[in-house]
Amino acid sequence: MALNEKQEKFAQNYILHRNATEAAKSAGYSAESAYNQGYRLLQSDEVKERIYELEQELETNVDVVSELEQQYTMAKNNGHGNVAIKALELLSRVRGAKSDNDIDISEEGIEANIIECLNILGKKKVENIISRCNFNQQIESNIEQHPQHQEKISQEHQE
Repeated sequence: MALNEKQEKFAQNYILHRNATEAAKSAGYSAESAYNQGYRLLQSDEVKERIYELEQELETNVDVVSELEQQYTMAKNNGHGNVAIKALELLSRVRGAKSDNDIDISEEGIEANIIECLNILGKKKVENIISRCNFNQQIESNIEQHPQHQEKISQEHQE
């Protein structure tokens, strides 16, 4: 049995989106029914076979990993945290995400991951996030009470 026009569009869009709901919307199904239609279409042997055929036809000259790494670097360097995070997500999918057993949950490993995330977000975003934390007032209070901080403040005022 041949696919109808919407089913064919769904198969083509599924290859692009890898999300049945988004593919159904792009194929012309209503937003209200896209989730159910996408699920239903992925259960169809004909649709699954067409998706497989389309995947076999795909050919690219783009080095996906290098392209994603470049996107990540550009986004990180330009302070586009959300874009950088998305590039990292895609890189982890392409490379194969680590299992929970491969994640370093030592104090040093967690700290290294936090630092990497903060670097991705950039200084302004991190400062904004920290300013919203409950413990921030306590940190500021402790800094102000530290003698070296007081000396630095008085030196700045003298200049």
